[in-house]
Amino acid sequence: MHFWESVLCALLASLFSAILGGLYMAGGFRKRRHKEPPLDKGLIPWLGHGLSFKKNPVEFLEKMQKKHGDIFTVLVGGNYLNIVMDPHTYRTIIKESKDKLDYDTFASTVVFNVFGFHLSESHHKIKEIVSKKYLRGKNLADLNQVMMENLKTVLLKSLSSGDGERPWQQDGVLHFSYKAMFQAAFMTLFGTDTPKSGDSKETSKDHIATECGDWLESFQKFDKYFPQMTIGIMDPLSKKEMERLRNFFWDVLSVEKLSQKDNISKWVAEIDRQMCETGMTEKLRTQFMFVLFWASQANLGPAIFWVFVHLLKHPEAMKAVKEEVDRILKETDQEVKPGSPLINVSLETIKTPVLDSAIQETLRLNVSLFVIRSIMEDMDLTMTDGKEYSLRKGDQLLLSPFVGLHMDPEIYPDPQNFKYDRFLNPDGTKKEFYKNGEKLKYHIMPWGAGPSMCPGRFFAVSEMKMFVMLMVMYFDMELVNREEKIPPVVASRCGFGTTHPSHDIQFRYRQRI
Repeated sequence: MHFWESVLCALLASLFSAILGGLYMAGGFRKRRHKEPPLDKGLIPWLGHGLSFKKNPVEFLEKMQKKHGDIFTVLVGGNYLNIVMDPHTYRTIIKESKDKLDYDTFASTVVFNVFGFHLSESHHKIKEIVSKKYLRGKNLADLNQVMMENLKTVLLKSLSSGDGERPWQQDGVLHFSYKAMFQAAFMTLFGTDTPKSGDSKETSKDHIATECGDWLESFQKFDKYFPQMTIGIMDPLSKKEMERLRNFFWDVLSVEKLSQKDNISKWVAEIDRQMCETGMTEKLRTQFMFVLFWASQANLGPAIFWVFVHLLKHPEAMKAVKEEVDRILKETDQEVKPGSPLINVSLETIKTPVLDSAIQETLRLNVSLFVIRSIMEDMDLTMTDGKEYSLRKGDQLLLSPFVGLHMDPEIYPDPQNFKYDRFLNPDGTKKEFYKNGEKLKYHIMPWGAGPSMCPGRFFAVSEMKMFVMLMVMYFDMELVNREEKIPPVVASRCGFGTTHPSHDIQFRYRQRI
């Protein structure tokens, strides 16, 4: 053999060894061990089922469930995901100790990939403790009241006390609802500008609301990259644009600028104060403000769209909600008419079972969230049927409540269709749900579960209720094309929270007074 042939063979042998070594390190030669779930690695080394999972996670998981049952392991981009579909087993997984199944490890990776910095365990605890204090109970009631006033400012700023029919206006349901909530929520959580000399508080609110409206498009662009950022796979151009948008919001939400605003929520102010006391730099505190901002907005806007569009598409649901709201007004001795004060309703003192059910049904249909835990040590998991499976340290455990729970026809008959009263018994009490004859501990999971459950879920539901109540009280509304179907969801967004519609849908609205 000639010298160069020998060199080439040696190089090829080294390359082949490196490839084999890489595949070995990435688990490319992994075999299913005794008692482990069915293993499906796909046909592509390392990538596995990554392309199918990224393209349409729901469709992929449904296919795997039919093939393997309620527990299986799949290879996705070098990661082994243990998928559990049986909703009765969710309780066991959620109750498991952090030593075995940890949420913070995955959450920290997401925060770094999306927002560009690492949160320490102490910072996680600050967020959790402060959120529990200010997003529940009396403090939540106070926050709701501020939100209601800001939402009135945004939605009802052009109310007239005069006679005569108001003109119809037209907008996209997503654009209208997302923008209104975006504006009101920003003012509620991050404050308003200090009024300039000669300006009123209302003028100051109008100014910040207008600015928020201008920011919405940039926020939606950033959020569109979220699934790619989460898994750390972005092309150079997208990454450059994402970083530009992130820098824009770091400027908007700099702690220096926020310190000059009035009426910042106690939730935001207390988190920042405690972060500062731990020695977090001003730069990191600003970056964390964007985390809070994104968390408060990204899922809310699309959720409001789905609630609103389902009600517009189902007249019987809109009628039932309207009747419930009219009853509340009568019980509180208020009415909506020219010259009368704007309504003043405290969510804590009223009952809205019909609206609550309609919102739950919307979340069931339109929130596709993965509940993910990092497996910290080799462990066994016992399923409801008594079968025991071994899980490996270093893998991820993933629950898909949307596929395994929300779309199960045994739990929710005719699961694809919107039924506004699905969560109510005929007598108006809350309905219980069963699987295989056994009552479900977790029958709906749009907010996650356990330590990963969204701390702002109570405030988010309050915001949805306020929006719907104000709209049915003060506006006539209808779809421009009543025959137009509800838009399908963006498949690639499934698994990352509230699903996004593939396109907007037009509606007409006019104020009654």
